[in-house]
Amino acid sequence: MPSMCPGPSKAPSPRLLYEVEQGSVLEDTELLLRILADVRPSEVVEGAYLFAQTEPNQKSVFAVGKELVEQGRVRKLLISDCSPKSGYIGAAAYRRAMLDFGIPAAAIEEIPMEPTEILHTLIESQKTVRFAQARGYERLIVVSAPFHQERAFMTMVTAAVRQYPVLKLYSLPGTPQPWDEVVTHSQGKLRGTRAELIAEEHKRIDKYTALGDLLPRTTIVEYLRGRD
Repeated sequence: MPSMCPGPSKAPSPRLLYEVEQGSVLEDTELLLRILADVRPSEVVEGAYLFAQTEPNQKSVFAVGKELVEQGRVRKLLISDCSPKSGYIGAAAYRRAMLDFGIPAAAIEEIPMEPTEILHTLIESQKTVRFAQARGYERLIVVSAPFHQERAFMTMVTAAVRQYPVLKLYSLPGTPQPWDEVVTHSQGKLRGTRAELIAEEHKRIDKYTALGDLLPRTTIVEYLRGRD
C-alpha cells in the first residue's frame, strides 16, 4: 500500500524569492516617494500639523507652514500644546518662535497633549487625530523634518486608520536643512548629523512595526492608493 505521508516540502525557487524581495523593495520605494512627493489637495485644508521639533530643526517645519498660510492652502497650523519636554521647547516658546518667523498668530492653534510625561511621535499622532475627529476635519496635512517625515506620516496614518479612518492625510516634508549638520532629535536623546538620523529612523520604523505600534508599509501604501 503506498504511503500517505506527504513528501518533503519543496523550497521556494530562487526566482520566486527574488520576485518577492523585489516586490517588497519596490513597494517600500513607492511609499517613500509618495511621502516625500505627495500631491497637495486642491481645496483649502482644515489644518496642517507641524510635528514638535528640537530647536535646530524647527525652522524646517516653520518654513513650510508659513508657505501654506501665505498661499491660503490651510486654515490653521496645529502644534503640540504642552510644557517643555522631550527636546521640545514647549507650546509658548514654539508659538513665539513661529511669530518671530513671520507666521501670523491667528493661524496658530494648539492641540492639547497633557497630561503626558514625555512627548513622542505616537502621542502627537493620536492626539492630533482625536482633535481632527472632534472637529469633523476631512483632510489634514502632516509636516515634519525631512529625515523624520516617513515615520511621522506612517504614525499619523496608523492613528487615523485605527481612530478616524475617513480622515484624508497628506504628506508635506519640511524645508531641507544641511544634511551634514549635527543636531539633536528623538526627545533630545539622539545626536548626529541629519543624514545619520535617517538610519535611526528606519530602525524605529522596523521596531514599532514589529511591536504593532505602526501599520506595515504595505498597508500605508494601500491607504495612499485608495485615499483619492
